[in-house]
Amino acid sequence: MTRNTDKMPVVSLRAIEPEDLELLYRIENDVRLWNIGTTNVPYSRYVLHDYVANSSGDIYTDRQVRLMIENEQGEVVGIVDIINFDPQHLRAEVGIVIENRYRNRGYASSALRRIAEYSLSILHLHQLYAWVDVENKASLNLFTKAGYTIVAKINDWLYDGKQFHDAAVMQIIL
Repeated sequence: MTRNTDKMPVVSLRAIEPEDLELLYRIENDVRLWNIGTTNVPYSRYVLHDYVANSSGDIYTDRQVRLMIENEQGEVVGIVDIINFDPQHLRAEVGIVIENRYRNRGYASSALRRIAEYSLSILHLHQLYAWVDVENKASLNLFTKAGYTIVAKINDWLYDGKQFHDAAVMQIIL
């Protein structure tokens, strides 16, 4: 593993292991995250255990890949997902969650860089995209810093249970 020249922390990406179940359970059931993603129902440990046990790890079979983000100390700091994989058009959606206690340390930026490298060199994707609430300035800045650009704005796309929010479609050509 080589250190990034711009002083971002070094992270590694790895497959989900059974010992990640509690973190996965915590993230998937954090209602504060439901407003920024597409999940809006709780997941049981059983369902998540079944997902971890039965996921093939093959993006062509599952149309997604979920990777754990680890820092240099081997601590899991978050999760990055490639979902909605489209093998015909060589694109996929990316989503990322960093645990609260590890936020604002550069881990998300490093993980987005690593997932872009992986997507290009291993998966041979042409592009990645993300849906971001236009009011979520931290995520907009994160993706912009990672080289994504806003290519569209969709009105009233996200609903938080009380009001609708506009979404920005952010894209990076790899």
